[in-house]
Amino acid sequence: MGKYIFTITAFFQIFVFAITCYYLALGLIGLFRKKENKNYEPKNKFALLIAAHNEEVVIGSLIESMLKLDYPKEMYDVFVIADNCTDDTAKISKGYGVNVCERFAKDKRGKGYALEWMFAKLFAMEKQYDAIAIFDADNLVHKDFLKEINSKMQEGYKVVQGYIDSKNPDDSWIAAAYSIAFWTQNRMFQLARANIGFSNQIGGTGFAIETKTLKKLGWGATCLTEDLEFSCKLVLNGEKVGWAHDAIIYDEKPLKLKQSWTQRKRWMQGFTDVASRYFFKLVKKSIMERKFYIFDCALYVLQPFVTLLLGISAVLTLIQANTTGVNIFIINYLFSDVGFKTFAAIQFLITPLILTIDKKITKPFLVMMVLYSSNVFVVPYLTANMDNWIIAWVSGLAYNLAFLILTGILLGKKELILFFRFWLYALYTLTWIPITIQGILNKNNKEWSHTKHVRKIEICDV
Repeated sequence: MGKYIFTITAFFQIFVFAITCYYLALGLIGLFRKKENKNYEPKNKFALLIAAHNEEVVIGSLIESMLKLDYPKEMYDVFVIADNCTDDTAKISKGYGVNVCERFAKDKRGKGYALEWMFAKLFAMEKQYDAIAIFDADNLVHKDFLKEINSKMQEGYKVVQGYIDSKNPDDSWIAAAYSIAFWTQNRMFQLARANIGFSNQIGGTGFAIETKTLKKLGWGATCLTEDLEFSCKLVLNGEKVGWAHDAIIYDEKPLKLKQSWTQRKRWMQGFTDVASRYFFKLVKKSIMERKFYIFDCALYVLQPFVTLLLGISAVLTLIQANTTGVNIFIINYLFSDVGFKTFAAIQFLITPLILTIDKKITKPFLVMMVLYSSNVFVVPYLTANMDNWIIAWVSGLAYNLAFLILTGILLGKKELILFFRFWLYALYTLTWIPITIQGILNKNNKEWSHTKHVRKIEICDV
């Protein structure tokens, strides 16, 4: 029986490890950036859509940032979709002189429905636009956003995603964790794919769609992750999503774990729903046309299941490490002890390295992270001959606390807090496992939940 367990878990662990290596290899490509030949001639006329539900606190700041865009004012208009609002969102928006369209449809709540409703209104207008850009009400827009999107669209892309930055990374440990995740994904997922010619993924906000393409394909994306659904439709129709690394929008991140949990569960519900409808279509098309970027898109929609597989793999590893006689295969067996620890240290350092490249953290902090990664070698060495697990655990904790204190002494309070939040980022990452399980189990629940925004941040603050 033990032999069968070992064989089955070997196939499983190696399969999961192969997926991990694929994303690691892809992510490393994002460490570099290809040279771009940009064309800033203003060619496209844009309709900027803001989907807003009870956003009176933040809507004004976004509109102000839009009115300051470095793009000919006659070549873009702002439209606010006041969707089922019961506050002053519409009134505040009208005060800025932008177009405000109020929508009341209690039976069809959510951003996807609101956008589809607004697209129909735009198509029927006398004034027509070359492209439509989508934003969430809590965003702020960099002055060069349209200039960069326009340049990318002139390369032939029908849909272009901008760089989703964070406007409140210092507000809480959850906001910091979100920010680290988005900064990392911008490089490892988005820029990496752009570097090798794959399709990027629409990120829900800060993207633009060519109007002709939208009319041709139809939006029809009213699930909980309408951005992912439209990305799949686009790829299935032979198009790719372009990436504009310098088209920056600043997004407000949740402040509390409860808010974060609700939002990420909604994402996983939407991912699972889209995967059930598009995965096999994408795989079939990738095989028929022998185009790997389509298969890459298929892998992307499987995120909930990949996360679940990683969680199972971690549990199997813990069982083998702490139980005798179970005979479970673990990936460590493929490496020497030093080799596996080196691999683990490299994985850990990729995130701070990316954040240093994008100037989100300082070089001295990166050096501290490099030194801290030595714990995969030092802690096992210090605790190797300790029979009492409590003493061993306390020794490992003391080593980690020493680095925390050293960071505060050498780099100051701000870096001390950041170091501590890097620890908590690991906790944030682990929470994806129960969130994903909930998302998979509740994939058919299409009820949309609104994230309330309470922080008023101006573009000058970021």
